[in-house]
Amino acid sequence: MTSAKNNKDFTNELDTNPTNVEPKKLTLESRFKFKCHPVISCFTACCGNINIILTPYDILRIRRFLNISADEFLLRFATPLYLEKTDLPGVKLNLDENGRCPFVSDKGCTVYEYRPTTCRYYPIGMANFHEGGEDETVAEQFFFKVNEPHCRGHEEDREWTVREWRIDQGIDKSDDMNREWMELVMRRKSYGFQAQISEPAKKIFFMASTDLDKFRDFVRSPGFKDTYDIDDSTIDAACADDISMLKFSYRYLAATLFGADGINVRADKVKTKLVEMKNKQEEMEKNAEKTHRELRRDFDELKKARKDKAKT
Repeated sequence: MTSAKNNKDFTNELDTNPTNVEPKKLTLESRFKFKCHPVISCFTACCGNINIILTPYDILRIRRFLNISADEFLLRFATPLYLEKTDLPGVKLNLDENGRCPFVSDKGCTVYEYRPTTCRYYPIGMANFHEGGEDETVAEQFFFKVNEPHCRGHEEDREWTVREWRIDQGIDKSDDMNREWMELVMRRKSYGFQAQISEPAKKIFFMASTDLDKFRDFVRSPGFKDTYDIDDSTIDAACADDISMLKFSYRYLAATLFGADGINVRADKVKTKLVEMKNKQEEMEKNAEKTHRELRRDFDELKKARKDKAKT
């Protein structure tokens, strides 16, 4: 998936795009030819020298299929990074020593039914453009085709509409589960680096994005209930299964990172925080006043020492 903020000249933009994107907008009813199968000469060639960012839903699906914990999955199959043009931590698929996907074999993808969203899209990508870069404007959504020179799948006779391809590849389900997380990343990207996010907030974002078991423990902890104005039934519903937990994590991140509605800090906690801030401010003012007096004293002593020295 790709997105951009301004749709002034899509064709010119693609002229400098190194990703072999065809400079033609496609709709859901646009038709194209493509088929990938084991007999084709380039079979699995696209599974090497790749950069696949893993979404929370990608991680959840693959590790559940492999029946391993998030910690083990991250250790074996993921490399940490900052998501493009943000300071939000994420992970990409860790390639093997030959630069190949760790899940590919001579017979194809060993996790095919649970493969990452990026793999499902190929060779069709999706773009969202906002005129003028305003978040409240309606996005123009369209699709495009990626045609890499090594890929022989484009020479096959199997014809699809974009809509048929998305259904066949299970893309709609992936998009539905990834949408709110992608919106968080895009919102952060739009703010730029001048808007700082605290280190604790980054850690929470990473935990919610990669390890739902730890995030569930966090939500169930006494500290969470003591901080946020959420009833037990809502927490129980969110913790009931992984999909509910995933969707709740998006709500939580939107509220805590960007002030979205839905999850509020308890009023008494806000009051306590304000008191803490006021006390801290008063303490800083007292320290500043003390420092000023000490500096003034040192200045007066220095001034007197110079006068005495001048006399002698």
